[in-house]
Amino acid sequence: MNMQKVWFITGASKGMGLEIAKAALANGDKVIATSRTLEEVKSIGNEKEYMLPLKVDITDENEVKNAISEGIKKFGKIDVLVNNAGYNLLGNIEEISDSEFRTTLNVNVFGMLNVIRHIMPQMRKQKSGHIINTASMMGYMGYAGNGSYNASKFAVIGFSEALAQEVSTFGINVTILAPGTFRTSFMSESSLTIAKNKIDVYNLKEQVDTFRSYDGKQLGDPKKLAKVLLQISRMENPPLHLPLGTDSYNAILGIRKREQEELEQWKELSLSTDF
Repeated sequence: MNMQKVWFITGASKGMGLEIAKAALANGDKVIATSRTLEEVKSIGNEKEYMLPLKVDITDENEVKNAISEGIKKFGKIDVLVNNAGYNLLGNIEEISDSEFRTTLNVNVFGMLNVIRHIMPQMRKQKSGHIINTASMMGYMGYAGNGSYNASKFAVIGFSEALAQEVSTFGINVTILAPGTFRTSFMSESSLTIAKNKIDVYNLKEQVDTFRSYDGKQLGDPKKLAKVLLQISRMENPPLHLPLGTDSYNAILGIRKREQEELEQWKELSLSTDF
């Protein structure tokens, strides 16, 4: 049985996406590595037989469609889609403008949906595939100053759960990754975008400084995350929800416990509205 996989990875030029691409290539798999900057993904691998670097803006539907077609033309199939590209904006809800909020959703939600929408015909044709959508521990709980990111990652979890039900009959699996803090450049000054309209009473600067203080101290190892993805890509029945990191696992368990306690506290009101 040929176990070689063809991966389509968004946001492959750095961080988790880069480590996933490297791990897949080292495992003998083939990789279609995409990024908004072509030069950054060209350096991932020199084996043209196994590697296809492509410049893709996932918010541009035509670019996504062309990249998927080019990948299928080169490798004949796509077995694993890793929706890894992401964008974070720091700002309190009152501070975030309409256009800033929409930018977060365009990348983290609608861009991801563009890729899924155009890769599905190939996976349905194959009657196989694995779609891995990167959410976050912040897709399970809200954090002050991260409202637009929270909203986008909550959305990823919601549509991924629906997608899993829709595509299971075609032999396609869906996994929602919920990484905690991983030691990438995600929290660095170069990667962060901050709301332009700052309202003094919210102390956004203090929130940003706290966020940046975790840079280089994150618990998660991106190389170990990549190994986990290699493992689940070979599973017949991979997990739907997969927290990654002790911080994510414990935080999600904690929020679920508090939610259950709140439901019980207000149970009488909740059940009082039936005819």
